[in-house]
Amino acid sequence: MVTPVKPCQCSVKRLRRRNLPVNTLELARYLIGKTLVHDLPAGRLSGRIVETEGYPPGDAAGRSFRGKTPSNQSLFLRRGYCHIYFTYGSSFMVNVTSEEPGIGAGVLLRALEPIEGSDTMQRFRNTARVQDIARGPGRLAQAMHIDMGYDGLDLCGAGPLWLGTAVRPTGSIGISRRIGLTREVARTRRFFERGSVYVSGPRSISL
Repeated sequence: MVTPVKPCQCSVKRLRRRNLPVNTLELARYLIGKTLVHDLPAGRLSGRIVETEGYPPGDAAGRSFRGKTPSNQSLFLRRGYCHIYFTYGSSFMVNVTSEEPGIGAGVLLRALEPIEGSDTMQRFRNTARVQDIARGPGRLAQAMHIDMGYDGLDLCGAGPLWLGTAVRPTGSIGISRRIGLTREVARTRRFFERGSVYVSGPRSISL
């Protein structure tokens, strides 16, 4: 049984699709500082998005590079939908679709700064170290209790998992080459909030 999540006085409104940039890399930058929210029966989990990674059309490292398949078809929805995939035999990855309908592209959510329900997130992650709760894409999905059941969900709709406005002004945004890849490694398509202790990976490679 999940313990009820402690409420927060944060004022978060759902993002509207028309506010989301159509371009993948613009969306990856835009999402820094915005909020990812998961409304559970026991209460709300939420976190500030502090790190993203863009996979635009034609990106050889992207899951849509070889065309539409049963496992990546949600990536071809219009911008603002959720694409989930399972990797490394243990981790779910949370992506936000981008571009126009029929074009496979998306933004990987790489790290969150917990806002609401951090105690619950810690239990899901089995960690006492707050800055490690959602630092990295696999940890993010586990902390936010997200699995394949959310694949194809409209993140701008009325569902339990959604994108929200920023709860405070966003700091300076850094950009770097991507990490943990073997293809298109040199591309500067990773965005993060400078100075955030919740960001994954080295900061020395930023521009």
